[in-house]
Amino acid sequence: MPVVCDPSTSLRIHPGNWLGPLELDRHFANPGRPLDLDLGCGKGRFLVARAAAHPETRFLGLDRMLERIRKVDRKLVRRQLHNVRLLRVEGYYAVTYLLPAASVRTCFCLFPDPWPKKRHHHHRLFSPPFVDALHRTLQPGGVLHLATDHQPYFEEIYALLSSDPRFAPEPVFIPRPAERTDFELLYLGRKPIGRCSFRKR
Repeated sequence: MPVVCDPSTSLRIHPGNWLGPLELDRHFANPGRPLDLDLGCGKGRFLVARAAAHPETRFLGLDRMLERIRKVDRKLVRRQLHNVRLLRVEGYYAVTYLLPAASVRTCFCLFPDPWPKKRHHHHRLFSPPFVDALHRTLQPGGVLHLATDHQPYFEEIYALLSSDPRFAPEPVFIPRPAERTDFELLYLGRKPIGRCSFRKR
């Protein structure tokens, strides 16, 4: 059985079963509300600001690094942002195996690790199997918003999504200043940032 978190002390989810879909409604006080996914929430700057601005939305933040999840958890609890839950897990695994089908309204993938060395490219998140999993996880009409400072990786992702008839281009998502991630602030004005948005048909 999954352990349901106490939002006054922690917003982390601890699944009882890592092999099947998460029972997301067990973890949120308002199970019928839309769910947005922050895929690779990092230090949480975007997630905290976005959740504070949209209390009507449920948010799930994922990251594979435990210390990052712990820090974001403390920030959210201090601000009493109980519309967020956190899960320490690798993004590909979560989208492929843990998130229920048609459960996500919006997926934010902001500055995914580009693994710039050619011998490491197989570690990159975006691939045809991941796009299949993303399509399964998004609701009909659900949207992916992506941003990266790594232009070759951006071109690879854009080509992958734009050639997939299951997705249609959408107006690009531009975050408010408070929602800019630490990576965006680091590269803003220094490197071009590639952005694209696609809707599930």
